[in-house]
Amino acid sequence: MPPNDLWDVAFLYKYLGDAFDPSLGFVPRPGVQILNLSATYQPRPRRRVAGLRVRQMFHEFVPTLVTDTDGRWESYRVFTAPVNWRLESGDRFEFNVVPTGERLVAPFEIAQGVAIPAGAYHWNRYRLEGGLATKRRFSGQLTWWFGDFYSGQLDEWQLTAAWKPAPLFIVELNGTHNVGHLREGDFTQDLVGTRLRVNVSPDLQVNSYLQYDNESDTFGTNTRLRWTFSPLGDLFVVYNHNLRHDIDPTTGLPLATGLQADPTRRLDRRWGFASNQLLVKLQYAFRY
Repeated sequence: MPPNDLWDVAFLYKYLGDAFDPSLGFVPRPGVQILNLSATYQPRPRRRVAGLRVRQMFHEFVPTLVTDTDGRWESYRVFTAPVNWRLESGDRFEFNVVPTGERLVAPFEIAQGVAIPAGAYHWNRYRLEGGLATKRRFSGQLTWWFGDFYSGQLDEWQLTAAWKPAPLFIVELNGTHNVGHLREGDFTQDLVGTRLRVNVSPDLQVNSYLQYDNESDTFGTNTRLRWTFSPLGDLFVVYNHNLRHDIDPTTGLPLATGLQADPTRRLDRRWGFASNQLLVKLQYAFRY
């Protein structure tokens, strides 16, 4: 940002009709009006603040209201950042308070086996977040969302990290751990992934992403090679491989298919093949 960016203010209004169905892209939901105000005060302190060399502060106020086409409210969210400081080192930390509301016209399944009944809900969410500058050999960001959530409580932990042992090799890690305690039931959700980046040269890169999801109990990999063989041409080779942890060892079939007559066998399961895919793409631009 330029040095004269003390204020950043914007207002957004959208109207999406019931019959709006874009041929390209998507909308969050049809038949709504969306009002959003974004106001940020961004001073750059000239002196130390609480003993810290602060490069810039971001005091944010971002309310959002969604109504139906007749003006009845459906959801609201007021994002505030009393503290969001970026230090001269590039490190940052933030604290947020986020009042939120939802009016459900039908039951909503928030997790497997846990459904929120229709009705109006209001709650407050809070976030603590800290991050290390990307210029470091080891960088990352840790986020903790906590507070009320619909009819109970929800804790969300999010971690992203990157290790750069060499300019040609980068290891990235990301994970999400959710623990919910609601009147309708408890749930735990975990999503863990890691990405390996190998930059053989400016023209040749190999990326491999591995991910596990405990909600679906699946493990998947995505490996992509990109070769820029010419300033006008690129070759992409992508391989996807997925495993599922619900295979009956006696039949070799998924439990939902092979164990309908004997559900007790669900405790005896193993990893098995789900799907794979190989994609090759060649693009070249002709100049004339």
